[in-house]
Amino acid sequence: MPSPSPLRATLQPLAAWQPPATLAGVFTDIDDTLTTDGAITADALAAIADLKAAGLHVIPITGRPVGWSEPFAAAWPVDAIVAENGAVALVADRSQNALGRNEDAGIVLSKWYQQDAPTRAANHARMQAVLAQIEREVPGARRATDSAGRECDIAIDHSEFVHLPQAAIDQVVDRLHAAGMHATVSSIHINGWFGAHNKLEGARWIVRERLGRDLDAEIDRWVYVGDSTNDQLMFERFAHSVGVANVARFVPQLRHRPRYVTRGERGAGFAEVAQAILGEMGRMP
Repeated sequence: MPSPSPLRATLQPLAAWQPPATLAGVFTDIDDTLTTDGAITADALAAIADLKAAGLHVIPITGRPVGWSEPFAAAWPVDAIVAENGAVALVADRSQNALGRNEDAGIVLSKWYQQDAPTRAANHARMQAVLAQIEREVPGARRATDSAGRECDIAIDHSEFVHLPQAAIDQVVDRLHAAGMHATVSSIHINGWFGAHNKLEGARWIVRERLGRDLDAEIDRWVYVGDSTNDQLMFERFAHSVGVANVARFVPQLRHRPRYVTRGERGAGFAEVAQAILGEMGRMP
C-alpha cells in the first residue's frame, strides 16, 4: 500500500473543512489553480459562476501580467482580477476612463494601479536592467513569454516553456533580492518587482477600493485557494486557506502551508472547493 504524500500527512483533507456561515467571498490564484494545462476548465469556470450566483465575491489574484489577464477579466464572472502580484487590478465597469471594450459582452475594463505613473515608469526601467542581467548571468534563465504585457514586474520562466533546476531558480531569486526587489516563485514563473505590494496587500487594496470594506476586519469570512510558494502569505493569513492537490510539488519550499487540501488537482480542485462552499450554503436555514 503506497505511503501518504508529505502534503496529506500534514494538511487536513477538504472534507474536514467547514466553510464560514457568513462567507463573503473567495480569492483564488489562476495558474494551476483555476487552469489545467494552461486553460481554465469547464468545471472551474462553472464553479466561479455558481459562487457568484450564490451572492459571493470572487477575485482571482495572480502573478500573471495585466495584459494577459484582460480577456479573462472581461469574460469571467468575477468582481476584479488583481494581476502582477497585487500591483494592478482589472475591473469590469461602464466608466468613461476605459481600457477597452468587449463588444460581445458590452463590458468595459478599467485599470487600477497601486503605484502612480512616474513611479511605475522609473521602476520599469530599473527592472528591465535587472532582467537583462539575469539573462546574461544565470545559465538557462529566460524572460517569460508574457513579458510584453507586464507593467509593474518582471518574470523569468522556470516551468512554463523553460525548465530551470532549483539551483538556477535560487540564483535568480538571489539576484532579484540583491537588486533590492521583492521576489516570489509561482508554479511557472519567478517574479520580481519594486514596491510594497504582494498578493496579500493586493487583496486588502482591492477589497477596500472595489468593495469599500476592510479585509482584515472580516478575513475569517473569506477563502483563499492556491497552489504554490507565491501563495504563502495568503496561506499564512487566511484561516480558510485551501491548496489544490498539486501544491504537493512545492511542499519542500513552503514555510506556510494551506490549512486544507483538495483531492483533485488544478481546476478540478477549485471546483471541489466551490462545491463544499455551496453545499454548506445549501444547508443553512
